[in-house]
Amino acid sequence: MHPDVVHYLSVGALLGVSAGLAPGPLLALVISETLRHGVRAGVRIAFAPVLTDLPIILAVWFLVSRLADFHLILGLISLLGAAFVFSMGYAGLRTSGIDVPSPEGPAKSLTKGVLANLLSPHPYLFWFGVGAPIISEASAASAAAPWAFVVTFYLLLVGSKVALAILAGRSRSYLSGRVYRNLMRLLGLLLMLLAGLLARDGLELMGLIGG
Repeated sequence: MHPDVVHYLSVGALLGVSAGLAPGPLLALVISETLRHGVRAGVRIAFAPVLTDLPIILAVWFLVSRLADFHLILGLISLLGAAFVFSMGYAGLRTSGIDVPSPEGPAKSLTKGVLANLLSPHPYLFWFGVGAPIISEASAASAAAPWAFVVTFYLLLVGSKVALAILAGRSRSYLSGRVYRNLMRLLGLLLMLLAGLLARDGLELMGLIGG
């Protein structure tokens, strides 16, 4: 396999797992639906990003194709993305566990999961601040690299939420235990490292440091 493809597979995997395991509205829906209606219901919610993010990705791809020669703008976007990824890493370091919702209350549907993801700012911030620079860089490396990044990101994003749904179906203690906290802290450190690389790429695009 081409080294560039392996690189973007790795980046997609890291970001996908981190986003999938991070506490947030969609993950709360996955867990609450699992506790109320079983693992299968939680798994359905986990697939909400696949249904909602396609228009965002297409918009990013269109944006990247129009800004390919505007290195200053792409550099600024990359720096904003680096700040966003760093904030994700910092949040991971501070994670103490998932606040597991009570199983009482009205059932949540896949429609509510889709709406929760559409109304959340995180997919838009991620794809325009992080995804756009990565796709631009990947497109310059090889035709397969952008697809490697996007596909791996969603496989791990959905897969990690499915794994948490299965764990929630078996025991709540997994979601607030030491293993989860340590994993999130490790991912937080790796995200901070990735943020540094994104910031370096942004500065290179802006011509502030040498390539």
